[in-house]
Amino acid sequence: MANYYTDIPELKYHLNNPMMERICELKERNYRDKEEFDYAPQDYADAMDSFDKVLEITGEITGEIIAPNAEGVDEEGPHYADGRVEYASGTKQNLDAMVKAGLNGMTMPRRFGGLNFPITPYTMCAEIVAAADAGFGNIWSLQDCIETLYEFGNEDQHSRFIPRICAGETMSMDLTEPDAGSDLQSVMLKATFDEKENCWRLNGVKRFITNGDADLHLVLARSEEGTKDGRGLSMFIYDKKQGGVDVRRIENKLGIHGSPTCELVYKNAKAELCGDRKLGLIKYVMALMNGARLGIAAQSVGLSQAAYNEGLAYAKERKQFGKAIIDFPAVYDMLSIMKAKLDAGRALLYQTSRYVDIYKALDDIARERKLTPEERQEQKKYAKLADSFTPLAKGMNSEYANQNAYDCIQIHGGSGFMLEYACQRIYRDARITSIYEGTTQLQTVAAIRYVTNGSYLATIREFETIPCSAEMEPLKARLVEMANKLEACMNKVKEAQNQELLDFVARRLYEMAADCVMAHLLIQDATKAPEMFAKSAIVYLNHVNAEIEKHSSFILKFNTNELVSYKQ
Repeated sequence: MANYYTDIPELKYHLNNPMMERICELKERNYRDKEEFDYAPQDYADAMDSFDKVLEITGEITGEIIAPNAEGVDEEGPHYADGRVEYASGTKQNLDAMVKAGLNGMTMPRRFGGLNFPITPYTMCAEIVAAADAGFGNIWSLQDCIETLYEFGNEDQHSRFIPRICAGETMSMDLTEPDAGSDLQSVMLKATFDEKENCWRLNGVKRFITNGDADLHLVLARSEEGTKDGRGLSMFIYDKKQGGVDVRRIENKLGIHGSPTCELVYKNAKAELCGDRKLGLIKYVMALMNGARLGIAAQSVGLSQAAYNEGLAYAKERKQFGKAIIDFPAVYDMLSIMKAKLDAGRALLYQTSRYVDIYKALDDIARERKLTPEERQEQKKYAKLADSFTPLAKGMNSEYANQNAYDCIQIHGGSGFMLEYACQRIYRDARITSIYEGTTQLQTVAAIRYVTNGSYLATIREFETIPCSAEMEPLKARLVEMANKLEACMNKVKEAQNQELLDFVARRLYEMAADCVMAHLLIQDATKAPEMFAKSAIVYLNHVNAEIEKHSSFILKFNTNELVSYKQ
């Protein structure tokens, strides 16, 4: 049977990044748990071996159980009855296998029953699962909501809720409402304090809630009467055992059928405050969403891998005009670009996850003791990098997943339009990735300040100083010219001092910056492992060179007076 980890050597390459030594040192607090927990690592080598083994187990479960169940789950979907959700039979088997393997609460401290894994190997597990069934990936990976509860909840909440997630209970984040999608500051679910019962009560409706009948919910609600903006919102913990929330319906979706997307009705539901009042959107949801966006980036890479696998296998088998279609330039061009986008997007994903790992570990240490000045600088550096890279990772990988799924069907030709081929499920599943947890347009909004303040360009210029192999040197020289075009476009837009113009060309600037970043990362990977990445580096540089040329030509030749022509 297939193993979704060992069959993809690129994953092990990214796991063995030099930054992991610092990440493990911080996460393990110099390996202090080894005295208390027999499964805690003794040192760095032991920690890396543990990650490798767990990833292999995840890959095995994915290959032997989740992947074979995927088509049946897609067809059956979850069931709705009397205000509750019942998972598809294959989903139940998947969850049972993951729980029995101890793959829940992976990033949580061992004292709560977790594995104390960094974000990076956990994100790899999420990618692996999504490559087999993106819908099930949603249910399983929502366990990372517990990160927000761990970060902002109190010790009592930690002791009551975290062990339950580590034992296999499920989570959801209840943010969206019928009139509050991307505009979360318009959330109106009402939270009122019940003096008699000394608890909060939630009333209202939530919509498009992934895994909406989960055991534990993090809920954004309006706690401050008379407010209408984000400053009146707080975060609450709702426990399904307390009752008071019914599923009104399961949405009938285009894809990710195994993942129940629900409309929820809160009727005087008992809840408790997580963290402080008024910080629900301003602080807590931002942290929650950043984690979710990294998760969707991982899901997107998994789908890109699945699309590439299906396209490659079909192209090798399908014969036309006396030879396999993979030998036709029109087909191998598509496959090479699919692989290049996959490798570039994966490089960006794990560069981002490593940045997140370092700053999150230092944040956690700061709750135990005062950070040294050097640690504070390190925390600040990696928090900024994580914040700037996350919208690139989510936005670009979700777009690449959609493009790769599209090309996968194209390679299949007429067969790709038939339901018996997996490529149509991958195509349908991929479509949501550029929409939920913040559309690509919102990722652009989150990222554009890092274009205009020069942060991305500074990172790119820093990458230019990193030595590369002789084979990669000509590509790197071309990449310097691409960065120069980004800088010229950025300067033109800034000099115009026109906010509407900036908003109009923001997506193009965003993509140019992302293209340069990913190309540099791929050159670095190809320098270290040419047998794995050299071809993709060449293909990707050619691809993004054309993309950057297109965008720069548009921006540099654009006349602001032409904006009116675009308004419908």
